[in-house]
Amino acid sequence: MLAGIFGRKSDHPLADIKSAQALLENLPRNDAYKSLIELTEWIEALAESIDFKIDHQLEVLRLLDEAAQPYARKLVREYFTPFEMNKFQENRLWLALGNFSRHIALAYYMVFTRYCNAEKGSASIKPHIPLLVARSLNATTSQLKYICAHYGQIDKLIWANVARLYKHAEQLQYLNTPIKLYSGTPATSVKCEAARLLVWFDKGLLALSPLYMHLTERLVAQYCATIEISPEVSGNSRLSFDLNQASEPTRINMGATTHHAMRFISMPTMQAKLEELMKVLNKNIIPEDLNLGGSYEPEIVREAIRYLLAYLISPPVRRNVRHAATVTLNVITGFDHVIQRSNAELSTDEKPTAHWVTEEISVSGFSSVLPSGSNNIGIGSLLGMQPEGVTHWGVAVVRRLLRDDANQLRAGAEIIANQVAVVFLNQNGNEPGNGNEPGNRHTALWLFAKQGESDSGTQLLLMPADSFVANRSLKIQLEGKNYLLIPVGLQEKGLDYDLAKFKLIEQDDDD
Repeated sequence: MLAGIFGRKSDHPLADIKSAQALLENLPRNDAYKSLIELTEWIEALAESIDFKIDHQLEVLRLLDEAAQPYARKLVREYFTPFEMNKFQENRLWLALGNFSRHIALAYYMVFTRYCNAEKGSASIKPHIPLLVARSLNATTSQLKYICAHYGQIDKLIWANVARLYKHAEQLQYLNTPIKLYSGTPATSVKCEAARLLVWFDKGLLALSPLYMHLTERLVAQYCATIEISPEVSGNSRLSFDLNQASEPTRINMGATTHHAMRFISMPTMQAKLEELMKVLNKNIIPEDLNLGGSYEPEIVREAIRYLLAYLISPPVRRNVRHAATVTLNVITGFDHVIQRSNAELSTDEKPTAHWVTEEISVSGFSSVLPSGSNNIGIGSLLGMQPEGVTHWGVAVVRRLLRDDANQLRAGAEIIANQVAVVFLNQNGNEPGNGNEPGNRHTALWLFAKQGESDSGTQLLLMPADSFVANRSLKIQLEGKNYLLIPVGLQEKGLDYDLAKFKLIEQDDDD
């Protein structure tokens, strides 16, 4: 806080545009983290200074915001990295970026509120209101991104602010006014910024890792012009947003009652745009005009597009009803640990198991409040699970995370198999491993079909990460029998595993 150095109004370091510019000259320019922290403190102080005239407050706010953008972009590239970073650095960046986005969103909204209250000098900033509102929505999207990156609770005031900003732009007819948010950025509009926020938030952020939260947001931003918002519901409508309610966007219920304050959102051409982009990425080319806020390999971007296409084509629904049930599970995380716990011969794992108690459970998944100290759990974490009193292990994958009002982390996990067996994989042409030739084999998990599922002559295997090869068949030995595994496809690429499907052919001993 800079409040301690503020004296009389005339001594305020932000009271004069020249003194504000002088502050920028003293920023540690080679340290993006420290510069962003300092700028965030000045923005917070500016928002709290109600004695400033509204036109001066907006002028200084724009100056500080524009100075902060290069530093924020640099930290965004460091935070949303496909590579693992240590927890200290991750939290450090998260706090800096989260605080900046929250304070810049609040500062713009406070100026907007002063304008709506017709404070003295409001008329002088009227030409800048479309930019102010668009920047406020843009900052709110970033604010939501960092809340969701730690699976936090969303304050309903955020949705009330978004509704008020949109309603004002609609009533004063500047929704579609072209705007350049910052130097070097493509043209946007208030409608475009609101549309990307609502669509991106709806698509299931709590089922994504922070990296894919970021990539899907950038992809939606790329094609936000394809999103339509209308006061009339149509066959293409996917979402609704109530301008009179402080609530998040909801999926369309065609039989529900509508009213004049509801706005309906559709994306009639976004699927085609994403499919065209996928064709380019399949050639291992990243288009020059694709702004992802960093450099990413085509495969990572393709995965984000696949998620968005699945959302557009077939929104996720729960396949099985969950029932309230208290079941204590022994839980171990990570592919290698699951392998060791699932095979007595390999069981040298000294990592202690955690005890999770379910709240709801079904054939396909469960939910649980995580015990304290579960900081290594994230979206996509592979879990070995063993219900109390059961001798064998199963596997699940964390699909959703959310922090509740008590700051407890709640997880929703998809059960991949209730029982697994360790098998040893050999490339076709080698003899099946017998457990004594570790150099000639990969260790994998054979997933037994869940009750009511048909194997249809195929078999799912959990394999070490990056070990699945689409044109390479494998041989295994299981319960004294030899099998040939012909690849069908990679079902899922996890953090430390490949989930792959194979066609299963039993072989005679002389094959």
